[in-house]
Amino acid sequence: MITTLFVGIDVSKKSNVVHVLDSDGNTLCRFAAPNNLDGAGKIADKLKSILLNTDFSKILIGMESTSVYADHLAAFLRNNDFLKKWECKVFILNAKQVSKFKEAYADLPKTDDVDAFVIADYLRFGRLPRDVRQDEKYTALRNLTRARFQAAQNLSREKNRFLETLFYKFSALDSSDVFSNTFGAASLGVITEFLSVDDIIYMPIEELAAFINEKGKSHFVDPTQIARELQAAAKSSYRLSKTVNDSVNQLLAIRLVGIRAIQNQIKDLDKAIESFMALFPNVLTSIGGIGPVYSAGLLAEIGEVTRFPNHAALAKYGGLTWKKHQSGGFEAANTKLILSGNKYLKYYLLEAANKVRVHDAEFNRYYHCKFKEVPKHQHKRALALTARKLVRLVYSLLSANRLYRPPTA
Repeated sequence: MITTLFVGIDVSKKSNVVHVLDSDGNTLCRFAAPNNLDGAGKIADKLKSILLNTDFSKILIGMESTSVYADHLAAFLRNNDFLKKWECKVFILNAKQVSKFKEAYADLPKTDDVDAFVIADYLRFGRLPRDVRQDEKYTALRNLTRARFQAAQNLSREKNRFLETLFYKFSALDSSDVFSNTFGAASLGVITEFLSVDDIIYMPIEELAAFINEKGKSHFVDPTQIARELQAAAKSSYRLSKTVNDSVNQLLAIRLVGIRAIQNQIKDLDKAIESFMALFPNVLTSIGGIGPVYSAGLLAEIGEVTRFPNHAALAKYGGLTWKKHQSGGFEAANTKLILSGNKYLKYYLLEAANKVRVHDAEFNRYYHCKFKEVPKHQHKRALALTARKLVRLVYSLLSANRLYRPPTA
């Protein structure tokens, strides 16, 4: 009979709390160790002592995916030569799923030891993810692609803060759609070089048109018309006192410096990712619209595609699966995406799908077909469905290690 030892570890930056259960859910021991190399050695030695003095034949170790704090310990335990003899498997568990499992227990307190116990009991009840032993090159690539994801999120937040500040100075500019891109050269020229909306209103239309034409590098078909629309937006905007207006101008300048710094950071990360991708055979760039950066994001999170039995499992891992709502004879037509899944993979799938729909005729047709099906949230829904379609293609190409050939018309 196979008897399994279940080990739950509550990971934090400074320490790891360990709770060990047998197959019947009885606590064998619990202890804490610092989250460093010595602490990892202490955990391995304690588990070794338990295994040598009992008749367990397997060991399962689980810890939550708390930032990067579990990565070193997981790698240490996976590579421990003694634990390998007991078919040791180490799982990085989804924190939300563990939290939902904990809700089944009535009135459990929130302590590190209790959290470690819940993780161990979660392992004992099964339904586990696959034990992943990532190649080092995937780990290295993932460090770069996740850093890029975080930089992109920071850029989006900083741009939103900039637009909020801009509303104080020029409340009608963004909403009036005078410029197709508020962060374009002509728009930023207007925002930064005119101290107030009154300066725009009282500027002769010919001079304003010449200014717009210069900042836009003569790309505008009718700069005079844009100048008129800009003055109309300025006239409909709120006015500020000089004191407040000066502070807003300073804040806009500071936020713009931050935005440009993040944009330069993303460019540097893109160069590093493109350079690192030389280590990988990359069939995903054969899909129109997917370059080395987005393909890197997909490969870094997917790893070895063989760990997924089918494209549905990969889609669920990427959070592109819809909840099913059915009761009796009723089945809901509109359902929501699951909230679990790998957020990094989901981001790169959605970003890649948004590019592919522009460059590939079949994906473009599919996107517009789904776009027309509903009156609300059209782009968001159509893009998610297009990304789900892309998952099937990505899984197929990686499984067969072949290039993509677009279907003929």
